[in-house]
Amino acid sequence: MFWDGGEPVTVRIRDVIEALEAAYPADLAEGWDAVGLACGDPEAVVQRVLFCVDPVEATVDEAVDFGAQLLVSHHPLMLRGVHGVPADEPKGRIVHRLIRAGIGLYTAHTNADSAVQGVSDALAEAIGLTVTRPLAPHAEGAPTGLGRIGELPEPEPFRDFVARVAHNLPTTAWGVRGAGDPERPIRTVAVCGGAGDSYLATAAAAGVDAYVTADLRHHPAGEHIARADVPGTEVPALVDVAHWASEWPWCQQAADIVAAALPDTVEVLVSTRRTDPWTLHAGAASDPGRALA
Repeated sequence: MFWDGGEPVTVRIRDVIEALEAAYPADLAEGWDAVGLACGDPEAVVQRVLFCVDPVEATVDEAVDFGAQLLVSHHPLMLRGVHGVPADEPKGRIVHRLIRAGIGLYTAHTNADSAVQGVSDALAEAIGLTVTRPLAPHAEGAPTGLGRIGELPEPEPFRDFVARVAHNLPTTAWGVRGAGDPERPIRTVAVCGGAGDSYLATAAAAGVDAYVTADLRHHPAGEHIARADVPGTEVPALVDVAHWASEWPWCQQAADIVAAALPDTVEVLVSTRRTDPWTLHAGAASDPGRALA
């Protein structure tokens, strides 16, 4: 409870949800998705809100330490149907911990991906792009849709662009990988927060110089790059980043939305727990395995 001009102001979970859904309308979510309030009472009073990518043990710990009454995540806790939430199973354990601590869980997933200012906008901003349009708009000319296309202030070699991406996203064991000519000038860039290899052809058709996304698989990436060998064909260079790192900039964006909508009434905090699942990376320079020509 906070005071505004001498009068107590009570903010409830439903007030935070209203602010979030004004920015990330629930009807933008894909039909298979699970967005919204996963647990908690919409009428519960909230004073502190933690924002994270993954609702896992580490971020629940952080929410408890922060004294939060609401955890806002990008990824759903229960994307697929479940028949129970027993406390001796990972997802059930999280539900029980949240309820016992009096913490609600709200998820903005594909609705935050597709919103006018969403996950890919936050990724683009983090790496210094000026966004011009969606990569895959919901309809021709629509401002909503998945991914974004943007421009750098000045062209730079691909090797420098890959370094730019690595410098501006949180460090992970997965790291940042590039596929393309190191000296190729990069100016126009497509980005897609999260797994984006299904939009490789879309990025190529957009005529951008590079495409930044996560979870690129071996065969789609290899086949994409191989098309550059066809005379008269040019495809974007590829930058592959960790899934969690590509979506983490959104946390600050969402926190700012709530802080602006409910000024001086709730405290917001962006999670600093690295919830990328990979913990080790043996780089080529230190790999004791056999080197191949």
